[in-house]
Amino acid sequence: MEGLLCSKLILMLSFMGEPLLSNKYAPLLGDNYAPERIRVIIPVGGKATRLLPMTAETSKACLRMLNRPLVEFSLLSLANQGIRHFIFGVKGYTNYRDLYDYFESGYGFSVRYNIKPRIHIKYQPNVDDLGSADSARINMEYYEINTPVFAVQGDNIFDINVKDLIGFHQDKGAMMTIVLREVQNVEGLGIADIDKNSRIRCFVEKPLPKDAPSNLANTGLYVVSPEVKKVFKEKGIKQIVEEKHRLDFGYDFIPYMTQTGHPVYGYTLKGNWFDVGTPKNYLEAMKKLLNGGFSMLTDFGGRISPDRQIWVQGESNDSEKRRQEIIQKIHQGKIDIEGAVLIGRHCQIDDGVRIVNSCIDNYTKIGKGAVVENSAIMDRATIGEHAKILDSIIGRHTTVLSSHKKQTKISEVSVIADDVTIEEGSTLVASKIYPHQHVRGDFHEQTLMAS
Repeated sequence: MEGLLCSKLILMLSFMGEPLLSNKYAPLLGDNYAPERIRVIIPVGGKATRLLPMTAETSKACLRMLNRPLVEFSLLSLANQGIRHFIFGVKGYTNYRDLYDYFESGYGFSVRYNIKPRIHIKYQPNVDDLGSADSARINMEYYEINTPVFAVQGDNIFDINVKDLIGFHQDKGAMMTIVLREVQNVEGLGIADIDKNSRIRCFVEKPLPKDAPSNLANTGLYVVSPEVKKVFKEKGIKQIVEEKHRLDFGYDFIPYMTQTGHPVYGYTLKGNWFDVGTPKNYLEAMKKLLNGGFSMLTDFGGRISPDRQIWVQGESNDSEKRRQEIIQKIHQGKIDIEGAVLIGRHCQIDDGVRIVNSCIDNYTKIGKGAVVENSAIMDRATIGEHAKILDSIIGRHTTVLSSHKKQTKISEVSVIADDVTIEEGSTLVASKIYPHQHVRGDFHEQTLMAS
């Protein structure tokens, strides 16, 4: 069915011209690039079910990644390219609370990264949307946006040249440009088929591998022209909303745009892109970022030597004291560090600890003889003596009890959410523990939720 639809669309587009849009609104006129005219909308409305239980009580955009909120990578990348206006398309209490409480209007972020002039962050009006595309519609109308919009997903980390992207969008006369990336595995991704001019002939959201029209995946990054506000009012869009009670970019809006002949183009991304939408992807992205995979942030502060990718953070007098204690132990061989490792502020790491390709967040305590490999230990966690944390994620304020006689082992992309206590001697293999629980025993590929 999808193949037949693509064939019909290719035939239809072959007889269509390339409609050009007005460029009067554009932030790129000749050699004069004005990134401050771009508006970035970051829809954060879903429940991020693929990241559960990490997102059980936390917005996916504010999940900790390398000791900072995940969405901060996107803000930093775009702010460093001159973009100053952001809108969080928040839906739901958790998303709004977490984002507003941390970022507010953007002033603190601007000070932290020395962004001048400062960025400005606004939030979706108190209206629930029906999906990512509907969030863009609501915000474009409410804030009366008449300049290009760059829509960015809150759980992606990317390296992209915005000026080049906007130039491509204008040169093609596109109403919408989708940033695409070649992938080896198309499973779980939106896949586009493009012609020799990069125009998208058809788009299929999460097809079966045998039905995928290409290996070009949707990264969740979109440029839309202000004329798209007229498309939101078309009868076909209203019909989708009435029938599906949803207006998502991937499932609804992009297929509608391509099937109705609106000029939609695919821009192939040259830089890095990480979909941090699952715990496995989260850990893979963490390791790649520690190894320099994000050009805008390769130094996390407190690097202990030029020839080793080890960062121990700490700026104040109090945190600097604890930082020096950890560094001294590393130099003395009392703490074994391998690969790229980031250790946050005010951490306590006892003798005999081994840390490999991992991130240890602020105020964390790791007992003697413990092993942490390819894992993320979030802030204020406590890891007991001789515990083994392998390829897993330990949430905030979580305690993993362990002793020499009763070792606790957590492995194979197990995810322990916030405020959990794991009793000593427990074993967790590929398991998930939801917040606020006290757990004891052996668990293999199980999910534990509070009753």
